[in-house]
Amino acid sequence: MRDPYEVLGVQRSASAAAIKSAYRKLAKKHHPDNNKNDPKAAARFAEINSANEIVGDEDKRRQFDRGEIDAEGKPRFQGFPGGGGAGARSGPGGFEYSFRTGPGGGAAGGSFEDILNSMFGNASRAGARGARSGQFEFDTGGVGLDLDLSVAMTVTLEESVNGGEKRVRLPTGRELNVKIPAGVTAGQQIRLKGQGETAAGHPPGDLLITVSITPHPYFKVDGNDLRIDLPITLYEAVLGGKVRVPTLGSAVELSIPKNTSSGRTFRLKGKGLPKAGATGDLYVTTRIMLPDGNDAELEALMQKWRDGHPYNPRNDIG
Repeated sequence: MRDPYEVLGVQRSASAAAIKSAYRKLAKKHHPDNNKNDPKAAARFAEINSANEIVGDEDKRRQFDRGEIDAEGKPRFQGFPGGGGAGARSGPGGFEYSFRTGPGGGAAGGSFEDILNSMFGNASRAGARGARSGQFEFDTGGVGLDLDLSVAMTVTLEESVNGGEKRVRLPTGRELNVKIPAGVTAGQQIRLKGQGETAAGHPPGDLLITVSITPHPYFKVDGNDLRIDLPITLYEAVLGGKVRVPTLGSAVELSIPKNTSSGRTFRLKGKGLPKAGATGDLYVTTRIMLPDGNDAELEALMQKWRDGHPYNPRNDIG
């Protein structure tokens, strides 16, 4: 993936507010719903969301700036840790191996020698018991070799609801298409059997894909429900009318009663997230938006109305 700052079109010194503003503009511009005839829109939208996940998060942004994670949020190789002991070690090709301590307190295992020999080309003779035939030998008690691979996958809210297919790049450089099950939730893990690392004498590991859902430019998820702030005009609020409201399916019309205040919430039943048992609702909160710029005619009308119909909506709050 490209540099997240480059994707969002901001400088590395940009403020959090500037990054948030850039993300919202790009997400709105490239959202697949607004570019239904552009087959590349979904890929651009996903790239924008992935970039925002890095630089839009304070902790991840600092980690990326320090070079601790890459543009996909994956840890960068920092070299071999000192001091020995059990734990994760990076082996040939950047693969990560986990070693578990076996009976007797030793670092266990059958294929540990193979890993060291492949790493050092059988060149070393010192430090291993016996040092016969150019092979490392250890008094070990049965090591487990962790061949599972873990990757993160970001999906849109629409993809999480409807399912689909997404291409995932593995740490090994291999790419494969992954089927996204309909109804997948944030934090859920997809396991693909036998798609992990391989090693002689061991069954192949699995691929573990942890799903995250990118923030939606319009909807906020609240359990099974969705929430949206809907801009309405001043005359729609005063006179009432019908306005179109986006949903995860097709847009619907909502009747706005006369004299609707900003902040009033309407419920659209069954327009939330589909879940086993019951589908959530969509809660629509009105936000009155005035026209851009100064409007002398509107100001004159409001001054006349104020003088003839004064009222104070803040009486109850002191």
